[in-house]
Amino acid sequence: MSEEPPSTFAEPQRLGIRKKIHEKLRRIYQNFSYKPKNKQEIAGSIKDSSDRGILEKGTLRMMEGALKVSTSQVRNIMIPRSQIIFVESNEKPNEFLTRIINSRHSRFPVINKESDEVEGILLAKDLLPLLSSERKNNMQLIDLLRPPVLVPESKKLNTLLDEFRVTKNHMAIVLDEYGGISGLVTIEDVLEEIVGEIEDEHDALPDEPIKKIRDNEYMVSALISIDEFNEEFKSDFSNNDFDTLGGIVMHHFARFPKTNDAISIDNLRFIIASTEKRRLKKIKVIKTK
Repeated sequence: MSEEPPSTFAEPQRLGIRKKIHEKLRRIYQNFSYKPKNKQEIAGSIKDSSDRGILEKGTLRMMEGALKVSTSQVRNIMIPRSQIIFVESNEKPNEFLTRIINSRHSRFPVINKESDEVEGILLAKDLLPLLSSERKNNMQLIDLLRPPVLVPESKKLNTLLDEFRVTKNHMAIVLDEYGGISGLVTIEDVLEEIVGEIEDEHDALPDEPIKKIRDNEYMVSALISIDEFNEEFKSDFSNNDFDTLGGIVMHHFARFPKTNDAISIDNLRFIIASTEKRRLKKIKVIKTK
């Protein structure tokens, strides 16, 4: 199996994020006469710094995210097995190329269907030579695979991020306590816990933020700003702690809600319409008064 070349994007981005976090923490500590003794006190100091105008809201979110990854586990953010696009080790190129192209992903676990084990990771860019029909017929899939990284569901995200940095890998296969495949996690998933959602050129353009379904019933983007939502629905949700409707709704659930979960807040009922990669996408909003 070949080794994956060093990343030209993720490494500088990770280093830049770390430097910013360390510098902000240093400045915060200089503004206090005591030194925080635990993570709870650090989080409190960061929040207080934001309230006093030392930190911008975006910086506050990033630093809180950095603290969060030190306690969160892979199982909290992994893509479940049911949503993984696999390539079977005995498939021919003409059987999986269309599936790979349509998915727009860059990495694919290659699985032995009989043993249910991951034999390696296939990079989409390694398939470019197969556009030549001659090479397509002579290609051996095993020759293109990169060694898989296997991690337990309980692995801490900060440890995983360090391993991604050292090994130059971007994806890990998540195993359950019995050694079975339970999901996968990428370096982008971990970074998004720190800096928020990272859009790329393949992400779909957003739909209308508010679409009326029928009288008093609407389909609303979870990313709509609190201010825009308040204006449309004549509500008065605070934007001090959250920027989007999704943040408000998740706060009231006190957990990550599932599709069709519902909750009432004041005179509005919120029903989770769709989610993706542990993010809320669409929320049905019903006016009850």
